[in-house]
Amino acid sequence: MLELRPITDGIGTEVRGIDVTQDISDKDFDRIYEAWIDTTILLFRDQRMTPAQHVAFTRRFGEVYAYTRSQFNQDDHPEILVLSNIVKDGKPIGSPYSGRVWHSDGAYLERPPVGSMLYAREVPPVGGDTSFSNQFGAYAALPERVKERIADLQVVISRVRSRPYNYPDRPAPTAKERAEWVDVSHPMVKVHEVSGRKALNVGGNVPWEIVGMPQEESTPLITFLQEFAVLPRFTYRHRWRAGDIILWDNRSAMHRASPYDETRTRRLMHRTTISGARVERPAA
Repeated sequence: MLELRPITDGIGTEVRGIDVTQDISDKDFDRIYEAWIDTTILLFRDQRMTPAQHVAFTRRFGEVYAYTRSQFNQDDHPEILVLSNIVKDGKPIGSPYSGRVWHSDGAYLERPPVGSMLYAREVPPVGGDTSFSNQFGAYAALPERVKERIADLQVVISRVRSRPYNYPDRPAPTAKERAEWVDVSHPMVKVHEVSGRKALNVGGNVPWEIVGMPQEESTPLITFLQEFAVLPRFTYRHRWRAGDIILWDNRSAMHRASPYDETRTRRLMHRTTISGARVERPAA
């Protein structure tokens, strides 16, 4: 029997009593979907999915697509991004690490993905946790004077300038990357397309700029909001177990990965990405 339990008071729902590889009734799925929209992340434990089942389950939440690092896509199912430190035949089978600062996926795109589903196939005994922060909660808790101040502001997101903050060990962007990675602007207050609720949208630790605001005014405001957005009351740190699935709503949550011993332990995660809103199943 389907059971929905809060993960914390501030974020997330654990879904129990469901085998995601089996048929889930429309009635039960509606409850699961609404919990995702309302609480920003869903947790399913003790699941066993094939890559095909992973893609099929993700597709119930929306259109599935691949938008990054195609060299690490799963061979038979390119919709799946492999995150792993495992090396096979002298080559890494996946991206060994990613996203170790607070962020929302694809923030540098004109149309960022609406969500991601991460499935733990193999996890290290220590480390490799993922933290999540509820941006609905962060926005709601802001003082009213701050809400008024940021209501109509746009934040400039630069993939080029974010590189040294997000990946300090990687080389500077090439000339080709600089030409392709065009800055984009997004509202600092994001209105969720399904629920209509407002979420804070200021990214992690990168000193973004605010459209039309001097840097000496912009930087302190952005810094305050970024620090506020990840206060403990809005966050949850997940310790992975093999068989865990977490689906997060990219429109209302930020997340970040934590390090693990990549030389002595193994980690294998499969991620799918949702690009668009849910498509209703045809009536039987």
